[in-house]
Amino acid sequence: MIRDITLGQYYPGKSVIHSLDARTKIIATLLFIVELFVVNNFWGFLIAAWAMFSVIFASKVPVGFIFRGLAPVFFIIIFTFVINLFMCDGKVLVHWWIFTITYEGLRRAAFMAVRLILLIIGSSLMTLCTKPIELTDGLEKLLKPFSKLGLPSHEIALMMTIALRFIPTLMEETDKIIKAQQARGADFESGNLIQRAKSLIPILIPLFISSFRIAQELALAMEARCYNGGGGRTRMNEIHFRRRDAAAAIVLILFLAIIIASRWI
Repeated sequence: MIRDITLGQYYPGKSVIHSLDARTKIIATLLFIVELFVVNNFWGFLIAAWAMFSVIFASKVPVGFIFRGLAPVFFIIIFTFVINLFMCDGKVLVHWWIFTITYEGLRRAAFMAVRLILLIIGSSLMTLCTKPIELTDGLEKLLKPFSKLGLPSHEIALMMTIALRFIPTLMEETDKIIKAQQARGADFESGNLIQRAKSLIPILIPLFISSFRIAQELALAMEARCYNGGGGRTRMNEIHFRRRDAAAAIVLILFLAIIIASRWI
């Protein structure tokens, strides 16, 4: 299940989505996340889901590969659904013992679950269709205007990209440690919640040590290549805003207008 995490991974391809400027994809992802919290009815979520599947189809990334990334967070989605299901007053649909399901609670729970699913897929799709170096350059370009206020745009972009890039690496390390501990007789399945939490200690300590080792190796590699930050740094491939990006921006504006209008449907 740990290997199923798709956030931070890059899926090579030559689709229209892959060829878009990294800035276009970053802004589109941020606006899509905002729009998910603007939506408040069935039609809005239906439009958002249709737009998401259209982008997935255009990206040529296998649908099964994208939905595989939902497996590690399936428990969080179910937990969110259950919490919202029983924590909302309104028209009672089912009442049993101390549990009461209302129409408003069911509606809110369903919307929150769909919102989480679309949010995770949208975020994963951005990293799947954008190379890490392009993601760094795009973030740096977007944050560059704030550098006049003293914000280290290059360093922030680099840190965010490294964090995304090393999510799959840390997940693979966790998977290796779990299998190594299981081979030595460790049991992570049986026992109550407290016992299971204690059984994670043999995983967390080696994982922290491995994380520091990876960070040190990365720092040494950057120093060996004379990395000195963003000042005077040149790029082999500069990112450019093309016609397809302008077309994507127009589509994005139309989508935003439709989503806002859906609130009054």
